[in-house]
Amino acid sequence: MEKKITFIRSGNLASVDYAYASSIPAGMDVLFFAGACPLDKDRNVPHPSTYEQQAKLCVENLKEVLKESDAALEDVVYTRVLVASGDRSDLVASWSAVREEFGEHDVPSTLSGVTVLGYEHQLVEIEAVAAVDREGGVKRR
Repeated sequence: MEKKITFIRSGNLASVDYAYASSIPAGMDVLFFAGACPLDKDRNVPHPSTYEQQAKLCVENLKEVLKESDAALEDVVYTRVLVASGDRSDLVASWSAVREEFGEHDVPSTLSGVTVLGYEHQLVEIEAVAAVDREGGVKRR
């Protein structure tokens, strides 16, 4: 039987567009991903002033490393979205782009404004934790 992560929502707290917590069944492998950055293959940061585009590229890069780990967005159990801005509208724009990419998978997340990120012109970074059931015969790379 395939194991599934569970999202925990609360009827006693504010209604938000993400789950408050996630639960990983025993026996699943937990994967920790370095921050997905908005880098192209040449290590450039495209869209140097567009939060939404950088957020979408971060998700695309995250999807690639998930795939290479035999996982997918649906296996993500937690994210942290870092946005290099003190302006709440930039955080909201970044968050909206990430939520759009994740679709119905309303993973628990933390959204934080930070002073600066590691690459020149970088505005967004996404850290992730995922859980996968390897007992179904899925090979590790």
